[in-house]
Amino acid sequence: MVQVIKKQTSKGILYNPTLSSVLMVEETIQKHSQEYGKYQLWKKLPTKMMYQTYLVILDYLVISGKILIDKEGCIMWTWDPAGVADLRKKGLIIK
Repeated sequence: MVQVIKKQTSKGILYNPTLSSVLMVEETIQKHSQEYGKYQLWKKLPTKMMYQTYLVILDYLVISGKILIDKEGCIMWTWDPAGVADLRKKGLIIK
């Protein structure tokens, strides 16, 4: 089970992203995979978003295995649903 990351402060939880925000970041990363670092990719988002919220989304995507950040800071999309579907067809994945 993937643990959702939330930025906690003394006043409660801040920077809790919406599903539409997560999907927007995912689509932008897929489009610009291996081209930009965190800040440059944030600037490429189609709508504005708080940088802190963006960082929470990136943390979630790293934990869920959808993206990797290389040693130069470049973000790359790693999730391969077609590959997973292939493995399911071969009976290698049960759930």
